[in-house]
Amino acid sequence: MKLQRRLASQILNCSPKKIVFDDSRMEEIGEAITNSDVRRLIGTGAIIQLQKFGVSRSIARKRKSQKAKGRLRGQGSRKGLATARGETQKRLWINKVRLQRSLIKKLKKSSHVNQETYRDLYNKIKGGFFRSKRHVLLFLEEKDILKSKDKTGEKK
Repeated sequence: MKLQRRLASQILNCSPKKIVFDDSRMEEIGEAITNSDVRRLIGTGAIIQLQKFGVSRSIARKRKSQKAKGRLRGQGSRKGLATARGETQKRLWINKVRLQRSLIKKLKKSSHVNQETYRDLYNKIKGGFFRSKRHVLLFLEEKDILKSKDKTGEKK
């Protein structure tokens, strides 16, 4: 039976340990001494190759579904900078500029800022002069355009 096992493993391109013989057809298998005999027995199902084992994907699927729900994203799982994860530099810039522009628009609408000053502030925002909404307000107070109390209704 060693010969038949070796020939079958060569034909099926697997380990001899993966070859299984049908117990009811052992005589027929014992008589097979050529490659063609063994190939015929493989075709009829007297000689079978065991299925190859692989790495299970079940844990990977579970992790993927958890990540889709927003889990597994704590401090211990992070590599790289905060800017490399989350929002891009461009998205941060867009949000900052939108906030500053809405502030000066509100000030213009409530007549705290005239058209000329509004246009000057708008261009400064576009040029990246201000760091934040608070920086815009500090600039306006410094230039005596706004007084110490914020005209948007927010207290400092």
